[in-house]
Amino acid sequence: MNSSRTLLAAAMLAGSLGAIQPVHADELVCRLAFEMSGWSAFYKTASGGGTVTCDNGQSMVVKLRAKGGGLTFGKTEIEDGHGRFSGIHRIEDVLGHYATAEAHAGSGASSSKAQVVTKGDVSLALTGTGHGFNLGVAAGAFIIER
Repeated sequence: MNSSRTLLAAAMLAGSLGAIQPVHADELVCRLAFEMSGWSAFYKTASGGGTVTCDNGQSMVVKLRAKGGGLTFGKTEIEDGHGRFSGIHRIEDVLGHYATAEAHAGSGASSSKAQVVTKGDVSLALTGTGHGFNLGVAAGAFIIER
């Protein structure tokens, strides 16, 4: 008898959990897989490409650019970059210019980097591993285009 009550309670709980919606039900979960390389000597520039995939099955191949300036020097290559967007309602929302600000220092064959860039209500959390060397402080733009 107890096992049937437990199963009934579990079924009711599962049914009620299915009715719970995320706070922003119309937001898409979209991710970016990418590769980039670049250099900096007071002016910072990098370029690359990647693919955005969303939980609704849509995907888009994108071109990436980063540019900016500051007190910076180095050369880097990101080979296994990943990003997660927030504030996306349709896949086209990922396109555009994101504001960046960073302080960086590193060298070696395998360095890691994490950064958050923003564009209005849209944010993109980036992580990646690669190699190179860099030192400095920079501000600029991270640009995603078709």
